[in-house]
Amino acid sequence: MNAITHGGNLAAARALYGEPAGGWLDLSTGINPHGYTIPPIPPDAWLRLPEDDGLEALAAAHYGVNDANAVLAVAGSQAAIRTLPTLLPRGRVGVAQVGYSEYAPAFARAGHDVAVLSEAAFLGDLPDDVRHLVVVNPNNPTARVLPADTLRHWHARLCARGGMLIVDEAFIEALEDGPTLAPLAGTPGLVILRSIGKFYGLAGARIGFVLGAPDLLAALRDALGHWTVNGPARAVVRAALADTAWQTTNRTRLQREGTRLHTLLNCHGLPNVNTPLFAWAPTPHAPSLHARLARLGIWTRLFDVPIRCDGTGHAHDVLGIRFGLPPDETGWQRLGDALASLSLSV
Repeated sequence: MNAITHGGNLAAARALYGEPAGGWLDLSTGINPHGYTIPPIPPDAWLRLPEDDGLEALAAAHYGVNDANAVLAVAGSQAAIRTLPTLLPRGRVGVAQVGYSEYAPAFARAGHDVAVLSEAAFLGDLPDDVRHLVVVNPNNPTARVLPADTLRHWHARLCARGGMLIVDEAFIEALEDGPTLAPLAGTPGLVILRSIGKFYGLAGARIGFVLGAPDLLAALRDALGHWTVNGPARAVVRAALADTAWQTTNRTRLQREGTRLHTLLNCHGLPNVNTPLFAWAPTPHAPSLHARLARLGIWTRLFDVPIRCDGTGHAHDVLGIRFGLPPDETGWQRLGDALASLSLSV
């Protein structure tokens, strides 16, 4: 089972490599470096305990959910990931071998049997012995995107088994017309997780949404307790969800920059697949490349769990590096110069 590690861990970078002369260029996360500008926060958000402020109804409208009771704000997806397994009937749970590393331990801790699935498994049919399935769509880090029709088919089959399809859509909002299942929210056997941290660049606010059947959300709300999302965060997210002009402008910008990152890595000998927020470069030399970039003050996310990759028609184990977007032109130039200085033809 994968160890629980995350990007953005600059303390680990400093412990291993010290502080570079030019400071760290942190590309280790998939968080939008052009985050939403924080508006003035009403004083009551600090003075009063959080209460019904219309946030869930606003989120429902934003995500295309018909019933506001099918939406629950939580203190980041992490809160739901840790708690949901305790609310589901125990069974065999399919989780990606390379993906967000919190799911497998959370389900195992709750007494489920975790089945680690290869990337090839997600490109085939639903395993017959899986009762619950976790799909990160787009997947982090491999950038694999499954069509909505496939997910709807799997949902129907899992529901017939008394199971649950959990779709983590943390990165989907950056896509144009992403294959979201949010309009199905409220249907039994389906849970959808949406993030505010990635597209809006508000990871520090620790807020996200769970979309699901109202009875399951009521049980989740009861398990999490009162006031799990603080008032200032709720105020900021209400503004962000209502700011459609910012959303449109930034979605276009991220599409452009994601393509730029994809092209830059390709030009320097790193074939990759990408989403608008990150690029995944599978390479057997990932550990050494990660270390060489770190010595130049560029921190990337190393994934050192082999995956099954059949891009050449032959399955073989490879490693990979995830690159996030540089925050500015200085960062782009620095990344380009670093890649140019390394021999990546091996």
